Parts: sequence; C-alpha cells; structure tokens
Amino acid sequence: MTRIGLAQILSRPGAAEANRKAGVDAAASLFEQGADVVVLPEMTVPWYSTDRESLAPLAEPLDGPTVSGWQAAAARHGGLIVGGLCERSGDDIFNTAVAVSSDGVLSHYRKLHLFDVEKHCFAPGDLGLTVTETPWGVIGMCVCYDLRFVEVVRVLALRGADLICVPTAWVRGFDRRQYAEGELIPHAEGALVQANLSQVFIACSSQVGAGDGVECLGSSVLADPYGRVAGGPLSTVREQLEVVEVDLSEAKRAQARSPLIQPRTDRRTDVYGILHEGDSL
Repeated sequence: MTRIGLAQILSRPGAAEANRKAGVDAAASLFEQGADVVVLPEMTVPWYSTDRESLAPLAEPLDGPTVSGWQAAAARHGGLIVGGLCERSGDDIFNTAVAVSSDGVLSHYRKLHLFDVEKHCFAPGDLGLTVTETPWGVIGMCVCYDLRFVEVVRVLALRGADLICVPTAWVRGFDRRQYAEGELIPHAEGALVQANLSQVFIACSSQVGAGDGVECLGSSVLADPYGRVAGGPLSTVREQLEVVEVDLSEAKRAQARSPLIQPRTDRRTDVYGILHEGDSL
C-alpha cells in the first residue's frame, strides 16, 4: 500500500522564501501523518504568477534552494516529494515539476501546454513525458493544463505509470459551470474521467485562494483507475492537507474489466496510434 499526501496550499505573492518554507512544512506534516508520496501545487515557489518580470529574478536551477529543501525533507522522512517551481535554464524560465527523494531529483518535467498568458511568460516544455521507477510504484508527472490534452495521460499510462502526480494552480477561464463548496470542480472531474479511461491513479494538488491577480480554485483530488474519488475533493476556498492510502497495483488490475473488456489490448493500433518521441505506443 502507498500513502499519498495532497498538499493544497496557497503561495503568497512576493513571499518566495516564506512559500519555500510553507511547502517544506506541508510536506513534513503529511510525512508525519504517514505519507510516502507528497504532491505540492504548481509553482509552489516562488508563487503562481504569469508576470515574467517578477518571476525571472527568482527562477532557480534544479540545484537551487527549493529542490535542495525538498530533498532534505524527503530524506528526513524517507519519502518522495513531487512539486512545482519556476526553473531557470539559460535565458528561459520554465513552469517545472520535479520528483525528489533522498537520492535527489528522480524526474524532471517542464509544462508542455502553457495556459493563456503563461505563453507570454514561460518557455514551452522540452523534456517530453517520462515515467520513473520508485520504491512506491512507477510515477509520471504533468502540470495543470496538461490534463486537458488526453494524449498526455494516455502516453504516461502506456509507458507504465501507476500514478500520475499533477501539481496544479486551477483557475477560472476554461469551464463556465458554477459549483458549490465541497463539489468537484470541472478540472477535477476531468482528472477522474482520464484516470478511468487510461487506468491510472491521478493525484492533483492545487493552489487555493487569491493569488497574484488570480483566484485558485482548490478541489485537489486523488482519482483511482476506475474514475472514482479516492481522496478529496479538498476545499475550494481554504488550505487543506490530506493523506490517502491506495494500492497502486490496482492500476494494472484495472486494465482488465472482464475477460472480454480489456481497454489496453482492445486498442485498434492497426487503425490509430500514439507516437512519443518517435516511438509508437
């Protein structure tokens, strides 16, 4: 069994160091509650923004203080942290997610699909879609808006992911339906559908509350490979932490719904296919 910690927190504008500490503190609290894998939101550090002028001076390389702090926290508790930060590489800045253990960075991902005015701020991701063997299972990553592109989850699932960790800062602007506190927002509903269709766990941790000119919607959720809510949805208005125990091997069992219903082998790859970095999946 694997215990997954959802860290729904808000990174405050102009408070990079405080946000760095808040992320480490949230991870430590979840580890102390028994989590093996902790998912922090998109752009936990410095904070979620699309203002390049504000972000560029604070963007970090992977050996910067944020990832170093996450590695130290993961090492203290023998776990894994997946979180989002603003990464600098040369003159470019990226909306980045990393998976970090006591051994350092196990996986490095840059957001492929930039949302709205993120296109004016970040360079588009250039590291593809990778999966990583960990002591807790095979883990993939993407970030927020990437979930709106069904190929992302399908590629990660077909490459063997049991769990896809998704740092998010869910905001308004895509869906028009209203919702009430405690309901799944449409973004979270989409994660459930994708988990079911691709037979994989999906763990989404969102920022929540008023940020740098945006309202983050919370509703962090853990979807199981049958499209059911395994954890959350967390609040749409307040910070919240939750630990959920799941059996990641269920992702493989979900690939056979009956002797004659097997979504992976039922794919008509003679008619259509998915190419990832030149390989047919």
